[in-house]
Amino acid sequence: MTYTIGDLAKATDTKVETIRYYERIGLLAKPLRTSGNYRSYGAAELARLSFIRRSRDLGFSLDQIRALLALSDDRNRDCSGIDDIANLHLREVDRKIAGLKALRRELQAVITSCSGGTVAECRIIEALGPIPIV
Repeated sequence: MTYTIGDLAKATDTKVETIRYYERIGLLAKPLRTSGNYRSYGAAELARLSFIRRSRDLGFSLDQIRALLALSDDRNRDCSGIDDIANLHLREVDRKIAGLKALRRELQAVITSCSGGTVAECRIIEALGPIPIV
């Protein structure tokens, strides 16, 4: 089965411009062209784009995806390199979660400290810093 770029976009829930971008940066190979010069994709491109899309959904960077794709080309290779990339990404996710939890605690404390009243007495505004009077 062959796919147009629109079909591929729909099948993977990826914007057409994103597919073109992935081609420009080499994550996807330049597709074959029909006699009418339309892009023509096959099952391999669909699978590769689905892999890229799922990796992006999991928060992997384009460089990490490029490395994962390169490592996956040799199906008989040891997967420790892939494990390393995934573990590094997991540590990044954990770091971001810890940062967001700290941000949440701080924001919750600021909100809790506000007892209502006027803007001039607002603890939230006070905690955010001085506001220039205009």
